[in-house]
Amino acid sequence: MGTRLKDLVARFGGQLEGDPDTEITHVAPLERAGPADISFLSNSRLRAAAAHSRAGALILAPQDEAAVAAAYGGARIVTANPYAYFARTAQYLHAPAPPEPGIDPSAVVHPDARVDPTARIGPLVTIGAGAVVGPGAVIDAGCYVGPEAVVGARTHLFANVTFHARCVIGARGIVHSGAVIGGDGFGFAFDGGVYLKIPQTGRVVIGDDVDIGTNTAIDRGALDDTVIEDGVKLDNLIQIGHNCRIGAHTAMAGCVGVAGSANIGRHCTFGGAAMVNGHIDIADQVHVTAGTLVANSIAEPGRYTGFYPIAPNAEWERSAALVRNLSTLRERIKALERAVKAIEGGEGPRTG
Repeated sequence: MGTRLKDLVARFGGQLEGDPDTEITHVAPLERAGPADISFLSNSRLRAAAAHSRAGALILAPQDEAAVAAAYGGARIVTANPYAYFARTAQYLHAPAPPEPGIDPSAVVHPDARVDPTARIGPLVTIGAGAVVGPGAVIDAGCYVGPEAVVGARTHLFANVTFHARCVIGARGIVHSGAVIGGDGFGFAFDGGVYLKIPQTGRVVIGDDVDIGTNTAIDRGALDDTVIEDGVKLDNLIQIGHNCRIGAHTAMAGCVGVAGSANIGRHCTFGGAAMVNGHIDIADQVHVTAGTLVANSIAEPGRYTGFYPIAPNAEWERSAALVRNLSTLRERIKALERAVKAIEGGEGPRTG
């Protein structure tokens, strides 16, 4: 749907510069945007691209306004966080149509399950005994919702999600295709040369506004629950081991692996393929860069980088600079050793 800029600003705030009746219908990148599109500038290095954009309107920060306005002829919305404003605008302009409620005839819903009349249950879905599906929830084709599982209001399980018995997800969640919530954790006892399986009797408990990417797996707890707190964002192909706790509004990029019983704080970030050891604690506001192995607990907020050993980012950068010069240092040491041998062998003057 389209909207006028003055209506957009009335909804989301910001300072409007230019024609308030400019109508926009889509969001688009700077280089492809046309007169009916709105785009954004969040990186000052792209000022030139913004100034020459054909977008009908731009969202930008106060520090970029003067530089862009001189050459750009369209309307602007000036705001402190253009990227977040753009996200809200995109959600508003491209909001999906409300699903048509109902249960597809091919779905198998246990008589003891409770499905809200406003929910949508797609083809070939299976919902077990005692399961609860909340108002406005959408369960797409081929999903499995196990016995006594709970799917909160307006949560969307995309096609072929497996949501095992007694697991819980709160309101407004998104779980993408192929994700498995509540599979058994990796728990075995070694005895006499063989592994004995330890029954995994806990649950996975997920809060509100959580996004879970394609083919991500979150294991149920062995005894206690695995907990994913409100607002957590998990990318594709992530593994969360049993009995982990992921703090509110923490985000993880693709292929992150978290071993069992790790306790991760709030507002943390993990770059792609970062690894977290089991049975460790990570404080709030810790930011782990891509490919880093977190082998031990982290008690202080900050940015951490490295494979072994992990260190505060500034310390790691100093060490990396030393490593880059090791070959030069090695040659200098060899030259000094040769000089010392020559002196000791009588080939040169001695001192001392």
